[in-house]
Amino acid sequence: MERPVVLCGLGRVGWRVLDTIRAAGVPVVVIDNHVSPDDPRLRGARVVAGDCRRPEVLEAAGVRDAAGVLVVTSDDLVNVSAAMLARRLNPTARVVVRMFNQNLVARLGGALKNTVALSVSALTAPMLALAAVTGDALGAFRLDDGPRQVSELEVSAGSGLAGRAVADVARDRGLTPLALTPAGGPPAFLHDVPGDTRLSPGDRLVVAGTPADLGRLLARERGDLLPGVRWAGRVRRWVRTFRRTLLEVDLSVKIATPVLFLTVLASTLVFRALGSDWADGLYQTVSVIATGAELHGEEKPAWVKVFLSVLKLAGAALIAVFTAILTQYLIRAKLGGALELRRVPDGGHVVVCGLGNIGFRLVGELTAMGERVVAIDKAGDGPFLATVRRAGVPTLVGDATVAETLEQVRAGDAKAVIAATDSELVNLEIALLVREMNPAQRVVVRLAEPEFAEAVREAADIRHAVATPALAAPAFAAALFGDRVHALVTAAGRTLAVVEVVVDADEVALIGRSVRALALDYRLLPLALAGHDLAAVRGHRLRVGDRLTVVAELSDLERLIRREAVPATAAVVVDGFPVTAREGLATLLQVKRGCSRADAEAALGEVPLTLATGLTRGEARELVELVAREKVAARVVSVEM
Repeated sequence: MERPVVLCGLGRVGWRVLDTIRAAGVPVVVIDNHVSPDDPRLRGARVVAGDCRRPEVLEAAGVRDAAGVLVVTSDDLVNVSAAMLARRLNPTARVVVRMFNQNLVARLGGALKNTVALSVSALTAPMLALAAVTGDALGAFRLDDGPRQVSELEVSAGSGLAGRAVADVARDRGLTPLALTPAGGPPAFLHDVPGDTRLSPGDRLVVAGTPADLGRLLARERGDLLPGVRWAGRVRRWVRTFRRTLLEVDLSVKIATPVLFLTVLASTLVFRALGSDWADGLYQTVSVIATGAELHGEEKPAWVKVFLSVLKLAGAALIAVFTAILTQYLIRAKLGGALELRRVPDGGHVVVCGLGNIGFRLVGELTAMGERVVAIDKAGDGPFLATVRRAGVPTLVGDATVAETLEQVRAGDAKAVIAATDSELVNLEIALLVREMNPAQRVVVRLAEPEFAEAVREAADIRHAVATPALAAPAFAAALFGDRVHALVTAAGRTLAVVEVVVDADEVALIGRSVRALALDYRLLPLALAGHDLAAVRGHRLRVGDRLTVVAELSDLERLIRREAVPATAAVVVDGFPVTAREGLATLLQVKRGCSRADAEAALGEVPLTLATGLTRGEARELVELVAREKVAARVVSVEM
């Protein structure tokens, strides 16, 4: 990508996007109202001061000649306005826009041509969820058959991976190796990862796989227990509910209720003294208090009349006060919160603190993964509270920085706790409080600044302190290369992109090519082919409508996005073959050379012989791999064109 990219907005996300684009070697022009051109963090990037919603500012930044425009301010209206203006000024540039409004994310991309709308919460929630469930995740993306994650396996001295070949580990666990960094040696990536290399202590292997497979493997390597969801007995759960209900009741309710019942008891005793039995005394008391009814019968003494009058007045007042206070309590749904405790497990669940945009997404991701989730939200009128409860997730309204609240959701015995509120300080406080309850507890902390997250990881030993802007920034940069880029992953110091290649009717460079040859020519690593078993698609020839998900380095990804032609300057030379392979080679010669059977048999008498020419290097290597199965000695040679 030689043309520059225009970046609008240098907030927390904008700075990280700038670093990511610059790392990919793409020139950047920045538009911002507050940044100084002398800011050392710019590292030479040109700055245009002004409002990105003004056409003269965009034109001064060179938007008409830009390859792409990224609008990542913290205001949806500003982002939408700037994106539409950029689209009008440059109809061919790819526009990537940040959106907070979840309803607009999908609709905006469909309404504006060549425009991608992304949400930070939607991008980061899968990563945080996987980090909570599996304990590690470099990246996350979703395929048709479910989520995938990228993790790094560090081989320790007592590891079950030590001494095993990379290919064997990948096959047994259903994983795809992406990078291997040997102890003390240079890293290897994608196709260069040697499958026959045996892992040694200190080696680091980056793999992609399902969260379930990776979760079990990571837990076994670290010695973590994988607790299932544990439930207390029915009686214990109801006792907890009753106790929480009493704690939630307002002081006024606690005062009014015993006064009312003491009044009823005292009145019943008075009627009992007048000759009524207990049942009649209680009935007469309730009748007087509730309805103000008269007691018929013989003439009553004066003191009884005074007593009944006072009882009517006091009863009416107490009933009114009690009803008003209790109704107010029920309206505020405190009782509903107390009843949620019945559905809180004793352990093995995931606790999500904070139901903002990211917290709500986290709950959805975790429930989709089959995890039992319990949520805590400080605001009882939050926009997502009712939705989460309707989804069957027990949600407590309370302050997660209070130890009692965390104890009620059994945070110390949970599989993991995610602190995902909008306040970094609150998230850190939650994490430290949970660690006090259980020093071995897995805690995922949402932060904003990568430097702060690193400090928390090192100083507080909270391994999963993550900066969401840093997680989301690569996805914004990746969207410049194509609207089907799922994720960017940093592995062993390099940036790898997970991208879905869709074969359209005009894709001349792809139609008819085998997956294996395409992967070799563009240095791609296939992960999935929609509707096919990946193990059986090495020789699959691409057709219109095929969707191939691959991993590639950014430089190779750009070649693929441009459908850069691969030179056909390779040939395959056969140096020898067994007798059993003669018939198959003759058939191949007929196909590759377009000759008769007799000519093919005659050619086999002269070794070495050229089996095929005019091939791309990927096609040539694929052909060598094919004939090698029949013990044919063949090699790839370059041919001058």
